[in-house]
Amino acid sequence: MRTITYCIAGVLWALALSFGIAQETGQSNDIKILKEAKESIVIEEKEALKKEVERINKRLDSQSITLEEAEALKQAAAEKRALNIENRLAIIDNKVALLERNANDSLVDKNDKLTISFFGKGNILDITYEDHEIKYDRRTYSDFVLAVGFNNVIVDGQSLNDSDFKVGGSRFAEIGWAWKTRVFEESNWLRVKYGFSFQFNGLKPTDNRYFVDTGEQTVLMEHLQDLDKSKFRMDNLVFPVHFEFGPSKKIEKEEYFRYSTKNQIKVGIGGYAGFKLSSRQKLKYSMEGEDVKEKLKADYNTNNFIYGLSAYLGWREAALYIKYDLNPIFKDNPVEMRNISLGLRFDMD
Repeated sequence: MRTITYCIAGVLWALALSFGIAQETGQSNDIKILKEAKESIVIEEKEALKKEVERINKRLDSQSITLEEAEALKQAAAEKRALNIENRLAIIDNKVALLERNANDSLVDKNDKLTISFFGKGNILDITYEDHEIKYDRRTYSDFVLAVGFNNVIVDGQSLNDSDFKVGGSRFAEIGWAWKTRVFEESNWLRVKYGFSFQFNGLKPTDNRYFVDTGEQTVLMEHLQDLDKSKFRMDNLVFPVHFEFGPSKKIEKEEYFRYSTKNQIKVGIGGYAGFKLSSRQKLKYSMEGEDVKEKLKADYNTNNFIYGLSAYLGWREAALYIKYDLNPIFKDNPVEMRNISLGLRFDMD
């Protein structure tokens, strides 16, 4: 019964501690966590001693050891657990003292990692503190990429005002991950930004039309019903590469230096290449008083290889972003359509 009580207490303490971690951050919170862990350590070691004594008593009851041997084993177990408590509490006290002594030290504050696992390594609570040496020069950074905006098609000899697609209704989205590496050792004026992105390019035809694959080409045709929605979408996986230019601020410390582009203008010029993942069409209309929704997934004679040019002009966390596919959307159409997108991109650290 006491074992169950200790376990329940451990779970409740863990939940309370987890809530505390979610509510507080920083070095002061690490110190608080370490101090609160001391009580759990004592409970844990006492519970472990209780189990060892129970095992010794079972051996005594089965007459596999004598009474004198049992008492000696119990004494040794008690001494071991007492030393465990003393040593583990000393480790926490020393770490707390280190953190308090170096409260304003950037090396301790930014690079020590407190790891707490519940019911880990056979214990109710397991605490490790990893010291990471700060890197003197960090040349590569990474960011999550998110871009959204308007999408349309460029056709030779035709302006966007005469487009076959709704300017405001056709949209694109891009989600991915990008790494940025400084090119020169002693300067940060040029960076290379590279990674991978999932692109979703949507087109909404005008005049109640939708795409039809005739076998030889893909063309826009008027639907027999009044369409509430007609949307064509291509999903691509691409690998962008940009050369990024722009000023930066050099931050120099005794133990490290960094180039910061925060609150600076950034210009990126480059391109991308990849492949099509899927092409699909969604139609909504009413027929004989019933709403009909069609989701049509097909090849539609679209190009499988995607490549194009892209650029951005950024400041702070956002950038004006444009991308243009050099490959035609459809393979054998007499009139070549090329996708173009304009919007905002968010990954500008």
